Amino acid sequence: MKKLSIISVLVMAVIVWSCSDVRRDPGHVYMPDMAYSRAYETYAPIDTLEKQGIHYNRLPVAGTIKRGELLPFPLAKDKTGDSVNYVASRGVTNPLPALDAVQMKEAERLYLVNCGICHGTALDGNGPLYNGGNGPFSAAPAKLTGNAKYTSMPEGQMFYSVTYGKGQMGSYASQLSTTQRWMVIHYIKSKQGGGQQEAAAAAPATTGADTTAAKAPAAAGAPKNTSADAATGVKPAAADTTKKK
Repeated sequence: MKKLSIISVLVMAVIVWSCSDVRRDPGHVYMPDMAYSRAYETYAPIDTLEKQGIHYNRLPVAGTIKRGELLPFPLAKDKTGDSVNYVASRGVTNPLPALDAVQMKEAERLYLVNCGICHGTALDGNGPLYNGGNGPFSAAPAKLTGNAKYTSMPEGQMFYSVTYGKGQMGSYASQLSTTQRWMVIHYIKSKQGGGQQEAAAAAPATTGADTTAAKAPAAAGAPKNTSADAATGVKPAAADTTKKK
Protein backbone atom coordinates (compact mmCIF):
# COMPACT_ATOMS: atom_id res chain seq x y z
CA MET A 1 0.00 0.00 0.00
CA LYS A 2 2.84 2.32 0.91
CA LYS A 3 4.59 1.49 -2.36
CA LEU A 4 1.46 2.29 -4.36
CA SER A 5 1.16 5.66 -2.63
CA ILE A 6 4.74 6.55 -3.52
CA ILE A 7 4.16 5.67 -7.17
CA SER A 8 0.97 7.76 -7.26
CA VAL A 9 2.80 10.78 -5.82
CA LEU A 10 5.58 10.46 -8.37
CA VAL A 11 3.10 10.25 -11.24
CA MET A 12 1.23 13.33 -10.01
CA ALA A 13 4.50 15.21 -9.67
CA VAL A 14 5.44 14.38 -13.28
CA ILE A 15 2.01 15.51 -14.51
CA VAL A 16 2.18 18.79 -12.61
CA TRP A 17 5.72 19.44 -13.78
CA SER A 18 4.83 18.73 -17.43
CA CYS A 19 1.88 21.13 -17.29
CA SER A 20 4.02 24.04 -16.14
CA ASP A 21 3.89 27.19 -18.27
CA VAL A 22 7.64 27.64 -17.91
CA ARG A 23 9.40 26.52 -21.12
CA ARG A 24 12.72 25.06 -20.07
CA ASP A 25 13.62 23.60 -23.43
CA PRO A 26 12.57 25.25 -26.72
CA GLY A 27 12.75 21.94 -28.49
CA HIS A 28 13.47 21.57 -32.19
CA VAL A 29 11.48 22.92 -35.17
CA TYR A 30 11.72 21.00 -38.40
CA MET A 31 11.31 24.06 -40.67
CA PRO A 32 11.73 27.22 -38.59
CA ASP A 33 11.38 29.55 -41.60
CA MET A 34 7.92 28.11 -42.26
CA ALA A 35 6.87 28.13 -38.60
CA TYR A 36 8.19 31.60 -37.79
CA SER A 37 7.97 33.79 -40.86
CA ARG A 38 9.99 36.98 -40.89
CA ALA A 39 7.90 40.11 -40.92
CA TYR A 40 8.67 42.37 -43.86
CA GLU A 41 7.22 45.75 -44.76
CA THR A 42 6.15 46.35 -48.33
CA TYR A 43 8.54 49.20 -49.15
CA ALA A 44 11.34 48.27 -46.75
CA PRO A 45 14.84 48.02 -48.25
CA ILE A 46 15.90 44.53 -49.26
CA ASP A 47 19.66 45.00 -48.82
CA THR A 48 19.60 43.35 -45.40
CA LEU A 49 17.83 40.31 -46.86
CA GLU A 50 20.47 39.81 -49.52
CA LYS A 51 23.22 39.94 -46.90
CA GLN A 52 21.46 37.08 -45.14
CA GLY A 53 21.35 35.04 -48.33
CA ILE A 54 17.65 35.69 -48.92
CA HIS A 55 16.87 36.54 -52.55
CA TYR A 56 13.65 38.53 -52.87
CA ASN A 57 12.82 40.83 -55.82
CA ARG A 58 9.23 41.81 -54.93
CA LEU A 59 7.98 40.30 -58.20
CA PRO A 60 5.26 37.66 -58.33
CA VAL A 61 6.07 34.19 -59.56
CA ALA A 62 6.08 33.92 -63.35
CA GLY A 63 2.65 32.93 -64.63
CA THR A 64 0.81 34.34 -61.60
CA ILE A 65 -2.67 35.63 -62.52
CA LYS A 66 -4.73 37.81 -60.22
CA ARG A 67 -8.10 36.41 -59.27
CA GLY A 68 -10.81 37.60 -61.66
CA GLU A 69 -8.24 38.83 -64.21
CA LEU A 70 -8.01 37.89 -67.87
CA LEU A 71 -5.29 35.57 -69.11
CA PRO A 72 -2.05 37.37 -69.98
CA PHE A 73 -1.16 38.40 -73.51
CA PRO A 74 -0.05 35.27 -75.42
CA LEU A 75 2.83 36.99 -77.23
CA ALA A 76 6.11 38.02 -75.62
CA LYS A 77 7.95 41.24 -76.34
CA ASP A 78 10.12 41.18 -79.44
CA LYS A 79 13.85 41.36 -79.07
CA THR A 80 15.62 44.48 -80.30
CA GLY A 81 15.46 44.64 -84.08
CA ASP A 82 12.80 41.96 -84.32
CA SER A 83 9.10 42.47 -85.07
CA VAL A 84 7.75 38.92 -85.43
CA ASN A 85 5.41 39.07 -82.43
CA TYR A 86 4.41 42.65 -83.19
CA VAL A 87 3.20 41.53 -86.62
CA ALA A 88 1.63 38.37 -85.15
CA SER A 89 -0.33 40.49 -82.66
CA ARG A 90 -2.55 41.63 -85.53
CA GLY A 91 -4.34 38.30 -85.23
CA VAL A 92 -5.19 38.71 -81.53
CA THR A 93 -8.75 39.88 -80.91
CA ASN A 94 -10.16 41.74 -77.95
CA PRO A 95 -11.41 39.14 -75.43
CA LEU A 96 -13.80 41.61 -73.83
CA PRO A 97 -17.33 41.87 -75.22
CA ALA A 98 -18.78 45.25 -76.18
CA LEU A 99 -18.78 47.63 -73.21
CA ASP A 100 -21.99 48.97 -71.72
CA ALA A 101 -22.45 52.64 -70.83
CA VAL A 102 -20.96 52.30 -67.33
CA GLN A 103 -17.95 50.33 -68.53
CA MET A 104 -17.37 52.75 -71.41
CA LYS A 105 -17.37 55.64 -68.95
CA GLU A 106 -14.72 53.87 -66.89
CA ALA A 107 -12.71 53.15 -70.05
CA GLU A 108 -12.87 56.85 -70.92
CA ARG A 109 -11.59 57.75 -67.44
CA LEU A 110 -8.70 55.30 -67.78
CA TYR A 111 -7.81 56.77 -71.16
CA LEU A 112 -7.87 60.35 -69.92
CA VAL A 113 -5.72 59.52 -66.87
CA ASN A 114 -3.12 57.42 -68.66
CA CYS A 115 -3.23 58.31 -72.38
CA GLY A 116 -4.86 61.72 -72.76
CA ILE A 117 -1.81 63.60 -71.49
CA CYS A 118 -0.02 62.68 -74.73
CA HIS A 119 -2.69 61.67 -77.25
CA GLY A 120 -5.16 64.36 -76.18
CA THR A 121 -8.71 64.19 -74.93
CA ALA A 122 -9.93 64.20 -78.54
CA LEU A 123 -7.38 61.50 -79.55
CA ASP A 124 -5.85 64.03 -81.93
CA GLY A 125 -2.28 63.68 -80.63
CA ASN A 126 -2.33 67.13 -79.06
CA GLY A 127 -2.21 66.44 -75.34
CA PRO A 128 -0.74 68.81 -72.72
CA LEU A 129 2.74 67.31 -73.08
CA TYR A 130 2.83 68.29 -76.76
CA ASN A 131 0.41 71.23 -76.83
CA GLY A 132 0.84 72.07 -80.50
CA GLY A 133 4.64 71.91 -80.21
CA ASN A 134 4.76 74.28 -77.25
CA GLY A 135 4.75 71.60 -74.57
CA PRO A 136 7.68 69.89 -72.86
CA PHE A 137 7.69 67.12 -75.51
CA SER A 138 8.82 68.20 -78.97
CA ALA A 139 7.83 64.95 -80.70
CA ALA A 140 4.17 64.84 -81.69
CA PRO A 141 2.30 61.83 -80.29
CA ALA A 142 0.32 59.58 -82.59
CA LYS A 143 -3.03 60.87 -83.82
CA LEU A 144 -5.40 58.04 -83.01
CA THR A 145 -8.21 59.57 -85.06
CA GLY A 146 -8.02 60.81 -88.63
CA ASN A 147 -4.93 58.73 -89.34
CA ALA A 148 -5.45 55.59 -91.38
CA LYS A 149 -2.40 53.93 -89.81
CA TYR A 150 -4.08 53.87 -86.41
CA THR A 151 -7.74 53.71 -87.35
CA SER A 152 -7.01 50.53 -89.30
CA MET A 153 -4.63 49.11 -86.68
CA PRO A 154 -6.02 45.84 -85.23
CA GLU A 155 -6.87 45.73 -81.55
CA GLY A 156 -4.22 43.10 -80.82
CA GLN A 157 -1.47 45.29 -82.24
CA MET A 158 -2.68 48.22 -80.16
CA PHE A 159 -2.63 46.02 -77.08
CA TYR A 160 0.94 44.95 -77.89
CA SER A 161 2.03 48.59 -78.07
CA VAL A 162 0.32 49.51 -74.81
CA THR A 163 1.70 46.44 -73.04
CA TYR A 164 5.32 46.57 -74.18
CA GLY A 165 5.65 50.13 -75.44
CA LYS A 166 6.34 51.32 -78.96
CA GLY A 167 8.64 54.06 -80.20
CA GLN A 168 8.90 56.76 -77.53
CA MET A 169 5.86 55.44 -75.65
CA GLY A 170 6.72 53.25 -72.69
CA SER A 171 4.89 50.23 -71.36
CA TYR A 172 1.66 50.70 -69.42
CA ALA A 173 1.49 47.13 -68.13
CA SER A 174 2.29 48.28 -64.58
CA GLN A 175 -0.29 51.09 -64.61
CA LEU A 176 -3.18 49.24 -66.22
CA SER A 177 -4.29 45.66 -65.72
CA THR A 178 -4.93 43.38 -68.68
CA THR A 179 -8.67 44.04 -68.46
CA GLN A 180 -8.18 47.80 -68.22
CA ARG A 181 -5.92 47.87 -71.27
CA TRP A 182 -8.50 46.03 -73.35
CA MET A 183 -11.17 48.44 -72.07
CA VAL A 184 -9.09 51.43 -73.18
CA ILE A 185 -8.70 49.89 -76.63
CA HIS A 186 -12.46 49.42 -76.81
CA TYR A 187 -12.81 53.13 -76.04
CA ILE A 188 -10.25 54.16 -78.67
CA LYS A 189 -11.94 52.05 -81.33
CA SER A 190 -15.32 53.55 -80.47
CA LYS A 191 -13.89 57.05 -80.94
CA GLN A 192 -12.12 56.15 -84.14
CA GLY A 193 -15.47 55.19 -85.63
CA GLY A 194 -16.91 58.59 -84.68
CA GLY A 195 -20.40 57.36 -85.48
CA GLN A 196 -19.31 56.49 -89.02
CA GLN A 197 -19.13 52.79 -88.24
CA GLU A 198 -22.88 52.65 -87.72
CA ALA A 199 -23.42 54.67 -90.87
CA ALA A 200 -21.06 52.38 -92.75
CA ALA A 201 -22.91 49.38 -91.41
CA ALA A 202 -26.21 50.91 -92.47
CA ALA A 203 -24.92 51.85 -95.94
CA PRO A 204 -24.54 48.27 -97.20
CA ALA A 205 -28.01 47.48 -95.89
CA THR A 206 -29.44 50.46 -97.78
CA THR A 207 -27.52 49.50 -100.89
CA GLY A 208 -28.80 45.99 -100.54
CA ALA A 209 -32.33 47.31 -100.25
CA ASP A 210 -31.85 49.42 -103.36
CA THR A 211 -30.41 46.47 -105.23
CA THR A 212 -33.32 44.35 -104.17
CA ALA A 213 -35.71 47.07 -105.22
CA ALA A 214 -33.92 47.40 -108.52
CA LYS A 215 -33.96 43.70 -109.07
CA ALA A 216 -37.64 43.43 -108.17
CA PRO A 217 -38.90 45.44 -111.14
CA ALA A 218 -36.48 43.57 -113.36
CA ALA A 219 -37.75 40.30 -112.01
CA ALA A 220 -41.28 41.53 -112.39
CA GLY A 221 -40.57 42.67 -115.92
CA ALA A 222 -38.74 39.54 -116.91
CA PRO A 223 -41.83 37.41 -117.03
CA LYS A 224 -43.55 40.08 -119.09
CA ASN A 225 -40.74 40.05 -121.61
CA THR A 226 -40.76 36.29 -121.57
CA SER A 227 -44.51 36.30 -122.08
CA ALA A 228 -44.13 38.76 -124.91
CA ASP A 229 -41.44 36.63 -126.51
CA ALA A 230 -43.59 33.59 -126.01
CA ALA A 231 -46.54 35.42 -127.47
CA THR A 232 -44.40 36.57 -130.36
CA GLY A 233 -42.77 33.25 -131.03
CA VAL A 234 -45.16 30.57 -129.90
CA LYS A 235 -48.51 32.03 -130.87
CA PRO A 236 -47.55 32.69 -134.48
CA ALA A 237 -46.33 29.10 -134.62
CA ALA A 238 -49.69 28.00 -133.29
CA ALA A 239 -51.34 30.27 -135.82
CA ASP A 240 -49.30 28.69 -138.61
CA THR A 241 -50.34 25.24 -137.41
CA THR A 242 -53.93 26.34 -137.45
CA LYS A 243 -53.54 27.58 -140.99
CA LYS A 244 -52.04 24.26 -141.99
CA LYS A 245 -55.03 22.55 -140.45
